[in-house]
Amino acid sequence: MQSSPPDNSSKETTGFVADYLLYLLAAASEGASAQFHEEVRNKGLRVPEWRVLACLNDLDGAMITHLAKISLFEQSRLTRIIAQMEERGLVVRQGDPKDGRRVRVFLTDEGRNVAGELVPQAKKHEASLLAQLDQQKASDLKPALQALLATLQKSPDGNR
Repeated sequence: MQSSPPDNSSKETTGFVADYLLYLLAAASEGASAQFHEEVRNKGLRVPEWRVLACLNDLDGAMITHLAKISLFEQSRLTRIIAQMEERGLVVRQGDPKDGRRVRVFLTDEGRNVAGELVPQAKKHEASLLAQLDQQKASDLKPALQALLATLQKSPDGNR
């Protein structure tokens, strides 16, 4: 007589991982991003390119070192992404007139147009996600995450 494998379905919602903050943050980000990233790909962009465009939409002319920090990319990877985006006409790199060793990244007109189309779509997607929560949880979510990020940025062990 062959035995069936154990039913672990109830363990998927209990236990360490299901209640672990880092898992919850990553899984929520992955789930929330998946739908919008389809919109990004429909615009002919890769997700890393969208992240760069979104950051430059807020901070056009950022230095690559700062852009790496806010776009959550390692600087060497970001440099490759920027080079590909520059080839596609989305961004342009320019030396900093005050310090020739520094490089700043600017949106081109094309990059600005793409960002200008996607940012409102991203805001609409965010509103749709938050509308799925009750009003109190929705209004608490972003401030709680911002407080966590602020705490991590102040921590002495050097998180970002």
